[in-house]
Amino acid sequence: MELPPPACPAAAEVRPWSSPGPLLRDQPAAPPSEHDYRHQLKPTSAGWPRRDHWCVWVQPVLEQGPAALWAERWHQAVQSALATWQQHLRITLVSDPAQAQVRVERRRPPLLNRRASNGRAILELQQVQRGQGWQLEPKVSVLISPGQAQRAIEATSLHELGHAFGLWGHSDQAGDAMAIKPGPTPILKLSARDQRTLRWLQQQPGLNPAPSP
Repeated sequence: MELPPPACPAAAEVRPWSSPGPLLRDQPAAPPSEHDYRHQLKPTSAGWPRRDHWCVWVQPVLEQGPAALWAERWHQAVQSALATWQQHLRITLVSDPAQAQVRVERRRPPLLNRRASNGRAILELQQVQRGQGWQLEPKVSVLISPGQAQRAIEATSLHELGHAFGLWGHSDQAGDAMAIKPGPTPILKLSARDQRTLRWLQQQPGLNPAPSP
């Protein structure tokens, strides 16, 4: 019996894709809605960076001794955030970063505009050959600092993974996982507004097809 193709095949070849202007459009591409924050989202210059299926790599715990305890706490918090997104998206965890569109790393993000942060998602687009043809894919590096309490790591992961899965924008309401400013209590679940915004995004066309290099 012929086996089905792997859910997350490794890329046979990867080539960079360059945008003629800013990668994320300055102007939102949706009218305001009182029930969600779709109007705050920005597409890329090649379309919406959304997918029906995401392959995600999370930095494994390789440390030993006392350092392994802190690394494991970080890993558990990230996995909890991923499990929340898996309730709403098709996500496969992979052991090889070459298979993934989203790569979660255990390190503090570098300063941005002289400001420190506990998490950051960095978006690129790349042309990838998987199987017979080329496709344009988002490539997102998610940097999550280990120097936080475990609940804070989970909340940070939940927020930054939201960006990675296409929610490139922020809510102005503190109760949402994608709030622009976190409230005093870590948000560990997606709000109804988060879920409605995600459903709207998943109904949009994805990235434009990649031309053969």
